[in-house]
Amino acid sequence: MSSNLLELKDLCFAWPGSTEDCLNIAELHVRPGETIFLHGPSGCGKSTLLSLLAGVIVPQAGYVALLDTHWGDLRPAARDRHRVDHVGYIFQQFNLLPYLTALDNVLLPCRFSAKRRDAAVRHAGNLRAAAEHWLTGMGLNAQVWNRPAHTLSVGQQQRVAAASALMGEPDLIIADEPTSALDEDRREAFLDLLLPACTTTESALVLISHDRRIAKRFSRQISLPAINRVTFDGEVIV
Repeated sequence: MSSNLLELKDLCFAWPGSTEDCLNIAELHVRPGETIFLHGPSGCGKSTLLSLLAGVIVPQAGYVALLDTHWGDLRPAARDRHRVDHVGYIFQQFNLLPYLTALDNVLLPCRFSAKRRDAAVRHAGNLRAAAEHWLTGMGLNAQVWNRPAHTLSVGQQQRVAAASALMGEPDLIIADEPTSALDEDRREAFLDLLLPACTTTESALVLISHDRRIAKRFSRQISLPAINRVTFDGEVIV
């Protein structure tokens, strides 16, 4: 059994219809509880790599394994179960259900994962108390909890998305450009909430951004262009 939480080996990925790989990475690992800042310019493949790490897509060659389980060895439904049990995902556009309340959006992962549901109850006594704990931890007061997500500000939606990702203490938090829409003060305030929360849950964090100003706050920094063996000659890759 590996001591790493997440391992990537000899990965090659090309989008359907393309004759060229957009990612070719020899090796990458994430240790339990560490925080990784993955950076690179817009269009270098950062979001694609996150989707591969989370098993949303699988490579044509090589493998990505989470907790010693290779994503490519699982059928789609099994990948979904493994992901919801072990991964909290903060999307760039937050992906909240707009007509659910903030509280119900935070509860949502526990509707699909018995593992995270049991962890939330063990932590707080019941699911509602666990959701309220993370909403409070993200700096959202009770006046916000019962408002539909579509009525919240961008900053509030971002923090609801983070609370949802942390619900049930998943092993890995993946964050796709979560601070891109925030000004400097709000960006730093969000990281002041997210990083200690990951420490509390002992969750590893992989956060991608092109903003190198926040890199020093993470335990490890990785440049995607430095580890990707593909050269693009100016071509934009998603």
